[in-house]
Amino acid sequence: MPRIQHSIEIRKPPAEVFAITNDIDNWKTLFNEYGHSEIVKREEAGRFTRLVFRLRNLEGSEWQSWRILDHELLMAIAERDEPLYPFRYMHLKWTYQPIADGTLMTWTQDFEIDPAVGIPEPEVTARMNAHGEGNQLRIKELIESGAAAAGPPGAVAAGPAA
Repeated sequence: MPRIQHSIEIRKPPAEVFAITNDIDNWKTLFNEYGHSEIVKREEAGRFTRLVFRLRNLEGSEWQSWRILDHELLMAIAERDEPLYPFRYMHLKWTYQPIADGTLMTWTQDFEIDPAVGIPEPEVTARMNAHGEGNQLRIKELIESGAAAAGPPGAVAAGPAA
């Protein structure tokens, strides 16, 4: 089971970084590969929010995923749901730890490539590794520059009212 893990320091508070990076409606801005993002279902239960959403990349491939946001621990776990291809499974965990200058944002991806893809797993892993690092750098720049901000009050990642 391949695992990719990246961390990056962002000079903003963890709650702000969590809110921005889990605002699915804003992923077209944060990530340069998505042409469309749509929340299909949202459920809130105390400190948790469960999201079901659809993404479409710029090449036209579409898939559905689910995501659980823990607003207390500032953690998100997610899985690609359907279609799984080109993966057999894709599990993600994002964490947001306070550090002296802001937030240490860590993304962990555990996955297995469907053998029908026909590309060696080390090659796919290397591509995904480079892609993840590039996404984190882009997001860091957007957040620190103020080009990406948390959505309006009540936005998806905001969680339950205090």
